[in-house]
Amino acid sequence: MSDLKSPAGAVQPFIKKLDSLKFDAMYQNDFFLTWEKTRAELDAVFTVADALRCLRENNVATRIFKSGLGISLFRDNSTRTRFSFTSACNLLGLAVQDLDEGKSQISHGETIRETANMVSFMADVIGIRDDMYIGKGNTYMHTFMDAVSEGHKDGVLEQRPTLVNLQCDIDHPTQCMADLAHVIHTFGGAENLKGKKVAMTWAYSPSYGKPLSVPQGVVGLMTRMGMNVTLAHPEGYEIMGEVEEIGRRNAAAAGGSFTKTNSMAEAFQDADIVYPKSWAPFSAMEKRTKLYGDGDTQGIKTLEKELLAQNARYKDWECDEKMMKLTKGGKALYLHCLPADISDVSCEEGEVAASVFDRYRVPLYKQASYKPYVIAAMIFLSKVKNPQATLLALAEKGSPRQLG
Repeated sequence: MSDLKSPAGAVQPFIKKLDSLKFDAMYQNDFFLTWEKTRAELDAVFTVADALRCLRENNVATRIFKSGLGISLFRDNSTRTRFSFTSACNLLGLAVQDLDEGKSQISHGETIRETANMVSFMADVIGIRDDMYIGKGNTYMHTFMDAVSEGHKDGVLEQRPTLVNLQCDIDHPTQCMADLAHVIHTFGGAENLKGKKVAMTWAYSPSYGKPLSVPQGVVGLMTRMGMNVTLAHPEGYEIMGEVEEIGRRNAAAAGGSFTKTNSMAEAFQDADIVYPKSWAPFSAMEKRTKLYGDGDTQGIKTLEKELLAQNARYKDWECDEKMMKLTKGGKALYLHCLPADISDVSCEEGEVAASVFDRYRVPLYKQASYKPYVIAAMIFLSKVKNPQATLLALAEKGSPRQLG
């Protein structure tokens, strides 16, 4: 019998969990939206993420590639997700090349089909972030991967790289999966989440145009766990209607609930988990997308002024000490994808009071720490036909990640 203190013994619980799950469809497949995956497939991601973290913490190298590239394409700014993707690729043995559109032939009119094939000759995974324009980001990802599939079918590409959605206009799967991994560990297991109240609430920000993908991702994912998810926002800050419907269906299937309110206090009342985060109204994001498409610079400036004025009417939508006292025992788990707009720190008035943020700083950093492992697990399950055997082989080989 394996010594539970050895790497091989340490991964046995994760292998046993994987044995109970059906996730074959993830092999050689992409990861676009969480609600396109089965609950078993989501559980497999969490399990492999924990296994990889366990091996790394035991100083065991987890390089399943001896060569290959991870291609990152960020069409919006990023810190955590950019470095998480690079960390995940490196953890598995892939080098990373960032595709800077401003320094590529894309700026000279190169088509998506051509770009997709040119960057994929030795690529095993492609991570794309395209979250700013409604109806564009997820569509761009599918168009890109359709071109890659065509290139592989035509014999241009020796292998078909797989996609990890690093945030689109609809969902932010790597962020929300990392959030949920943190929640699962905080409450001692996914089996303990049923009935927990989650307050996904809008919060004031002095900036405009923040994507809807995080609140939509939370609604689409946490309702899968049998939790009671409340979406709160001022009137006029609605998210996509189809995502709300997904939340309702998920909640009904998992034995939880999905409700809406225009009161931040109502959402925080007796909540186990709070996620106060600013986002732009869906209708405004649709309008902004059209303005950008039309090249209407003046229209964009006018819309920005209107939205900033609209935000300013709801400065009381702040996660402060008074709000936190409404939560269960006054000690709800505070979540944020970061960076947060911290009142009197990063801005005069923002999403969260400095005292609340400081109290949860360490848990917030731990929340973020799950993202590299979640991304690595998504890649691993897409590239490894028998994850259990591969994890065991890595553990038994025990190649030290760091010598000395």
